[in-house]
Amino acid sequence: MNSFYITTAIDYVNGSPHLGHAYEKVLTDVIARIRRMMGDKVHFLTGVDEHGQKVQQSARKLGIDPQQYSDEISAEFRAILPKLEVLNDDFIRTTEERHKAVVRRLLQQLFDKGEIYKAEYQGYYSTRQEQFLQNKDRNADGTWPELFGEVTEITESNYFFKLKSYQEWLVQFLTENENFIFPKFRQKQVLEFLKEPLNDLCISRPKERLEWGIPLPFDEDYVTYVWFDALVNYYSAVADKPGIWPADYHVIGKDILVPPHAVYWPIMLHACGLALPKGIIAHGWWSINGDKMSKSTGNFVEPIAFVDQYGVDSLRYFLMREMSVGQDSDFSDTQFLARYNAELANNLGNLVNRTLNMTNRFADGLVPVAGQAGAPELELQALWAKTQPEVTALWAEFQFHTALERTLAFVTATNAYIEKRAPWKLGKSEEAGDKILLQTSLATMAEALRLATGYLLPFMPGAVEKIHGVLGYQPGENWAEELAWGGRLQGNRVAASLVLFPRIQAEKTPVKS
Repeated sequence: MNSFYITTAIDYVNGSPHLGHAYEKVLTDVIARIRRMMGDKVHFLTGVDEHGQKVQQSARKLGIDPQQYSDEISAEFRAILPKLEVLNDDFIRTTEERHKAVVRRLLQQLFDKGEIYKAEYQGYYSTRQEQFLQNKDRNADGTWPELFGEVTEITESNYFFKLKSYQEWLVQFLTENENFIFPKFRQKQVLEFLKEPLNDLCISRPKERLEWGIPLPFDEDYVTYVWFDALVNYYSAVADKPGIWPADYHVIGKDILVPPHAVYWPIMLHACGLALPKGIIAHGWWSINGDKMSKSTGNFVEPIAFVDQYGVDSLRYFLMREMSVGQDSDFSDTQFLARYNAELANNLGNLVNRTLNMTNRFADGLVPVAGQAGAPELELQALWAKTQPEVTALWAEFQFHTALERTLAFVTATNAYIEKRAPWKLGKSEEAGDKILLQTSLATMAEALRLATGYLLPFMPGAVEKIHGVLGYQPGENWAEELAWGGRLQGNRVAASLVLFPRIQAEKTPVKS
């Protein structure tokens, strides 16, 4: 059994979970579920980043301790996971002792090696981004980009990590490992970034300015800076679990790829003598109804409220069907309604209802034995034989939106097969040949539905479990073997009906909460 370790970014506890957080969790969960289905021993980590100036400031505004503030927001991020049917194996908080101990150990190790030094810094600081800036970060007109918020000029002593001494090594590593970052164009962006000389990385803040952090083991008057704290979570969560590190994939948003995950993190690991992750998946951003997602303007989707209204399966499906991993996408009322009604209600839901209805109507609720396949059956079986390797290959390339398209195309073909065979007409015939053909049609419908669920399982686990339940189907342990066309449902008693995805009227689809 192969080990497979995958992580999400840890979410900063300065606000409640939004659609972007939900997407990253669902995307990572889909990958983890696929690897479990394929027989891997999966370890799936997510969690929260609880230190930093913004957390300290938010807690002070509320008149509470930063730990209490972190506890409350952390609980929100933890609560969203089961609502999204995300099966994570661990949830790490950077305030946990297991994390702080590893951070301090690695910092001491680097300090002892002479990789960390103290120096005075004079320059500009962005409180919003919690980072020091240089003149090259300014706009062409000399102003600071809006994302930095208020920028102040400061002078203070801090500790620095010798980042720039590893620049040549990192360029060589990325050049030799061209598939390290997905999608590939992101890796090219990192190499472009590295054409400019790196500066050493400031890794500390004086306690007089920031108390809410992990104290440096070699100078208790300072706490460690966000990236030397937050990034280490991927390793600290499994440092005492043999055989798990290195991570196979870190799944993150494109905004924290450069420089944190693609520059700081590989260099930090290399300097500590630790193996690098095997890959990084950098996903895009969601807009809402064509505009930037913004809670202040009301243009946002609150994931839990959406799930409560439309169901977790419809949200998971839409997120994975609509966004090409690595690209940006739009979450619109119109597109959600179109996909939900056309692909889930009218296509998949319709196939489920027709299969149950006709099996009960014409076979006393028992899936019959298929007779000799005719041209329509052979055509559908051939499409399955073509679809199966295509979808598996698309999964391996993280092309989940196209994989779902191909899977639903098979469902569409199955509904077309039903129209061609017209079991409702065969059921009225007294001819022996038509009765055998009816049994073959009903068995083929049920089998095609069963097979389609094999490729829908990681995306809509709840819906698939319900379909399996009404078909009386208990999948075997070997997922790949279950995908072979056969007669696994023969003799099973099916349920009377199942309304998986009731149609939604256009006027009832405000996705904003």
